[in-house]
Amino acid sequence: MRIGNRKLGRQAFPNSYGARRGGKGRLIMAMMIAGFALLSYCKSATYNPVTGEKQYLSLTPSQEIAMGLQAVPQMAAQHGGYHPDQRLQDFLDEVCQKIIDNSQAKQTDWSFECHLLQDANTVNAFALPGGQMFITYALFKRLETEGQLAGVMSHEIGHVVARHSAQRMAKAQLTQGIIGAVGVATESAGVAGAAQMIGQMVNMKYGREDELQSDQLGVRFMTSAGYDPRSLMAVMKILAEANGGKKMPEFFSTHPNPANRIERIKEAIIQEFPEGLPQGLTP
Repeated sequence: MRIGNRKLGRQAFPNSYGARRGGKGRLIMAMMIAGFALLSYCKSATYNPVTGEKQYLSLTPSQEIAMGLQAVPQMAAQHGGYHPDQRLQDFLDEVCQKIIDNSQAKQTDWSFECHLLQDANTVNAFALPGGQMFITYALFKRLETEGQLAGVMSHEIGHVVARHSAQRMAKAQLTQGIIGAVGVATESAGVAGAAQMIGQMVNMKYGREDELQSDQLGVRFMTSAGYDPRSLMAVMKILAEANGGKKMPEFFSTHPNPANRIERIKEAIIQEFPEGLPQGLTP
């Protein structure tokens, strides 16, 4: 470009040229980061024979088992340690083993263990990757029948065999990769923050789907073990009434409780047993 007798080139607009070149470089880098995250996610696909679904997983089975075992002492310590009454622990073990031995869970390689925690205030049950499962005494003492205990633990076994923890980790890694790419491309904390918020909402949605799937698997597993799956609906009622209807139990912070939860369990029972439930089930 020429103005009068003076020729203007890139050096006349060093800032704008550098910005354009830098912007292009950031875009290429962002595309590489996003592409790598997406490729890693797609390459992690595997088939789960229990759920009949293709899954994207960030951990191998041995890694899941090791991670779960490593976290057991910390989880126990957070809830006051293990309950001292061995008779209650033995009963929990008996129910869990019955479910495992008589359901598809037996066909898996997970190292299942059920732990009764001493915590008498926190109403909760949860599972770690690889087969480590927990129930607090606060929830245990509220249950009225063996079938209700079987319902809670079958739900947790469902989380393990469906490999929900490994799925969430893979999705989180993909989300973080895309968020990182957005941040590199825009150099904007605001845009990256918005992308992170969207990613958290997506992962939350998957969490709710995981709970519904675990309900359905729980219905299947407990019925195979001879327990009445309608006991799981009774558990939901007990939890809703916990603490005198004041503060919701901790169980609902990790196990979302939509208003139609009981109806979804009814639907799962019909779907799993369209010709009706077997006779002689333990309530």
